[in-house]
Amino acid sequence: MAEHPAVAAHHQFDDLEQQLDASTLGMWVFLVTEIMFFGGLFTAYAVYRSAYPEAFAEGSHHLDLTLGGLNTVVLIGSSLTMALAVRCAQLGSNRGAANYMIATLILGLVFLVVKAFEYHHKYVEGLIPGPNFVFDSPHARHIELMFCFYFAMTGMHALHMVVGAGLLIYFILQARANRYSPEYYGPVEVMGLYWHFVDIVWIFLFPLLYLIGHR
Repeated sequence: MAEHPAVAAHHQFDDLEQQLDASTLGMWVFLVTEIMFFGGLFTAYAVYRSAYPEAFAEGSHHLDLTLGGLNTVVLIGSSLTMALAVRCAQLGSNRGAANYMIATLILGLVFLVVKAFEYHHKYVEGLIPGPNFVFDSPHARHIELMFCFYFAMTGMHALHMVVGAGLLIYFILQARANRYSPEYYGPVEVMGLYWHFVDIVWIFLFPLLYLIGHR
């Protein structure tokens, strides 16, 4: 097995441990801002859903519960593979870390492909908010509002998935270059925090959009 290349802490840190603590804290601060961002969306959705419960329930019937459930399983699986990638990096197994991150990337791409199929179905059905929105119901206007939230919330989540996929590619290349070791695994661990956050957001989105009011 090739030896891990020696990695020194950046000049502003005393050692790698301090560097890891700083990067972890930085990621947590970033995630707090993301929680506030998504929290605003969740709060606005809850307010309007409580105001127009019949319309939002009727609109949720047109979301594909099977595809939503499939994506939930896919993301839970990707959290497992990401956690295993972090563990391999901590043990200095670059090959294992790379392989598990590749599995995480594949699962993330599967999620995005399934979501693209969902968006296409909504386009075919005329459920894209705007001048071409079509829905035969006395609640059509409020159902359109529900789909505005659907596309805003799932679209922002999908954007975070795309960013995560790009980061995974970088870290996979780093692992294949034998970059990580038991002394230096911080970047993979921080990447894991980001990925788990994105997965948790979906765990809240799925019941909120697909399950509540769905018969």
